[in-house]
Amino acid sequence: MSHMSTSSVRIGALAPLTRPGWADAGQHLLAGMELAVREVNDADGIGGRPLELVVRDTAADPQKAAAAVDELAGLGVAALAGEYHSVVARAAAARADALGLPFLCSSAVLDALTDQPTDRVARLAPAQSHGWRIYADFLLAAGHRRIAVAAQPSVYWASGTRILRDHLAPRGGTVIELDMSALAPEAVGDELVDHGATALLLLVGHPEPAAAIVRSVRRDRRLAEILIGAPAGQPELPEWGTLLGDDGAGIPFLRYLPEHLGPLGARVAKTLREELAQEPSFVAFEGYDTVTVLVDVLRAHGTDRAGTAAPWPHVAVEGTRGPIRFSREPGISVWQWAWPRATRSRVRRVNSQIGDRLCRMRSS
Repeated sequence: MSHMSTSSVRIGALAPLTRPGWADAGQHLLAGMELAVREVNDADGIGGRPLELVVRDTAADPQKAAAAVDELAGLGVAALAGEYHSVVARAAAARADALGLPFLCSSAVLDALTDQPTDRVARLAPAQSHGWRIYADFLLAAGHRRIAVAAQPSVYWASGTRILRDHLAPRGGTVIELDMSALAPEAVGDELVDHGATALLLLVGHPEPAAAIVRSVRRDRRLAEILIGAPAGQPELPEWGTLLGDDGAGIPFLRYLPEHLGPLGARVAKTLREELAQEPSFVAFEGYDTVTVLVDVLRAHGTDRAGTAAPWPHVAVEGTRGPIRFSREPGISVWQWAWPRATRSRVRRVNSQIGDRLCRMRSS
């Protein structure tokens, strides 16, 4: 470190670190990014210059995120990284594209991350249409044909509902929408019974009303056999277990980690486990991989924004979850890693035949 220039290369980092943002996810995302930055600086930085993260809290607020992008651009960051919430990432992507600032989105999955195709923006997380179709196939394979979604008004949740309906309907599945802007969590049980639903998907905010819905349904004796699912991955982070205990265990969700990590992933997992004092989520790996990709871009193309205008098709790096390359995918407006492997996971316990199948299932 002593021989490095004092003039740092700055990357702007966006993450939800306070409520109403999913702060757990933001902390894991930031932990992964910070670990990668430390390792880069231990290896002589970017052409002898130290790498610096300039972090801004988005708090799940699209306007706050757009303002942060303006501020970070004014501070001279070479690129923008991060964000977890899809609607927030969409606002950040639009602003970054307008300013000519390269943005690598870590975790947000909304297909339409930008209104028009752009070369400025790329994404590590799999698009929602990819992951949620895998989830729909799991429901069908487990024998579920009448699937209720408890949904709040949101572009992200509406998109997820549409993906599920479009995928399930031709295969004999029915989606029953429960509008949680008009329905109390305590009333969900009656709706599930009235509609004959065998599965309930939580397309709502975390921790509430998601936790309240789970408690209400788990305590309803009429619904002892119903499957509760969380395709957006709420049970991946430790707060879920703290809030719900056994009520939250055994809820299947999408998890973007392979069954077995390679040497890089295993090493990163060990360090993150020690730093977080808990098991790192897939979001932490996304944070680490984001910085890894951006460092590759900055080393190969320079730190001036004009030089990094459209670097994504040239990326070929080893990430924590496999080789990372970007391509243009049908219906996706940004450069996309297609695809990090998705697995189904259950929290804490795998104690049923369905649970066993879940843990074996993975995307192609």
